[in-house]
Amino acid sequence: MASEDIAQGQYVIECDICKQPVSFFCRRCGVNLCDPCVPVHLRIKSKTGHDVVDYASRDDIDTSTCDSHPQNECSVYCQMCDVPICTVCVLNKHKSHEMSELSNKIEELMKTIMKENERLQKYKCELEKILDHTTQRLPSLSKLYQHKKDEVTSRGEEWHRQIDKTVKTLHQELDDMQKEHESLLQKQKRELEEILGKVDETNTATMKLNNSQNVIEMKRLIPMIEKQETPSEITQYSFPVFYKCEIDDNYLKSYFGYIENIQERKISLPRLISEDAVISNHKILEVPKVITAIDTGFPASGKHNDRLYDIAVIDDNRVWMGGASQTLKLFDFQGNLHDTVTITTRGMYLTVYNKQVVYTVSGSNNTVYRVAADKTIQTMFTTGEWTPRGITSTASDDLLVCLHKDDQYKVVRYSGTGTVLQEIQYDSQGQPLYGKTNYITENVNGDIIVTDWKKNAVIAVDRLGIFRFSFSGRDTQFIGCCVTTDPAGHVIITDLRDKIHMLDRDGRFLRYIIPDQGINKPRSVCIVGDGEMFVGENNTGIAKRIKYSE
Repeated sequence: MASEDIAQGQYVIECDICKQPVSFFCRRCGVNLCDPCVPVHLRIKSKTGHDVVDYASRDDIDTSTCDSHPQNECSVYCQMCDVPICTVCVLNKHKSHEMSELSNKIEELMKTIMKENERLQKYKCELEKILDHTTQRLPSLSKLYQHKKDEVTSRGEEWHRQIDKTVKTLHQELDDMQKEHESLLQKQKRELEEILGKVDETNTATMKLNNSQNVIEMKRLIPMIEKQETPSEITQYSFPVFYKCEIDDNYLKSYFGYIENIQERKISLPRLISEDAVISNHKILEVPKVITAIDTGFPASGKHNDRLYDIAVIDDNRVWMGGASQTLKLFDFQGNLHDTVTITTRGMYLTVYNKQVVYTVSGSNNTVYRVAADKTIQTMFTTGEWTPRGITSTASDDLLVCLHKDDQYKVVRYSGTGTVLQEIQYDSQGQPLYGKTNYITENVNGDIIVTDWKKNAVIAVDRLGIFRFSFSGRDTQFIGCCVTTDPAGHVIITDLRDKIHMLDRDGRFLRYIIPDQGINKPRSVCIVGDGEMFVGENNTGIAKRIKYSE
């Protein structure tokens, strides 16, 4: 321990080198120094240098005090014991241990602290964005709930119209039935009156002959009486009966509709990716090259004369393609046809999930299908009242599907078994995000990007569904069709105006991708290799493999 001699009622602090009364302090090394030892200490090499100050100024920083000698400050770090120690400990308890300068350990710890703090600051930015989104959504709740009430009211009005129509129909049926009933009873009345009239005539004739001896008249009357009809049965007509159907809660829920409770779904926060993680070292070619051109052989549709709808890469050398026929075709990169699978509808939107091609069809029976290994068509799951359009698999093994019902559009994240994990439909103000969603993709930073054919735009939200950006081309004639992303985070958009747009991951336009052989009304697109993409021409049915970077 340092000397505990008392001077004026206080401890005398000794120099860590010569044990003389201390005058100075090195902030970087945490060493007590006397006046003669300062030059000696300054000659000692240190990675962080030295910062010698008057001892009275030492309290300006927070220093480590030795656990074994509380009156001494630590200047050394024991690697074996993983603790800071003073110079007295160096010569005693920790004499044979591996040690280093305390400043080196402080530098190491601060690097870790700064790195973790930087990570927390990035998450702080994410959380602040979510907080802002949540704060903005609160005022729009009343509008959203009013919209749902309006839907219920509209449904009620629809039922009222149907009920009024049914009541009117039943009234008409009763009116017609009443006329028919009256006609039948009038006819029966006339028939009975006629029979009774003849009976009365016979009775009158009989009474006249009662006191008569006119045998001739009697003989003539007998055949007339015998021929007189006497009905064996009489028809009765019942009154109509109104059968009321029982109305209960289950009936209303089954046919009128019901409110689904608020669903609590856990959405993972976006994985923070460093800038370097998504920057490609590849150079974008000034003139991209067409390596292969495949005539897919899809026929032209009768309405729009389009042929090739979508392309999905399944492995390193094969792609599935769907077009204006009830088939899906599997080609290799050289254009050889490997397989053809018959489906019940046109192959509009394709993706690959667990190495199987998955597809949806606009206007189908609201089903997501997959082609199994034995080439049979299987149902993965159904989408209820909503019709699926674009579909893509994600890095987290989910499926993102564009859905629409009437004039409403949304994006839903499904598990592979069809469990709804997330719904994206409104922005922070409670306004619909989408006008008419079609193709969809996921970027490396978790952004969900769709093409909107009504807004003529590409719309991106982050993983939580918070709006990120929209892109409507560099002029007013943008006709964005399909969208995909590459490993560098570039956003690739086909444009039916014979262009392919490339954006950075924040939606900033970078350049056009126009190959050396040109491109004719590009529609489908997918990344198939290192710096390569397949692009399908809408009207020619040609799929072009394009090298766009190296």
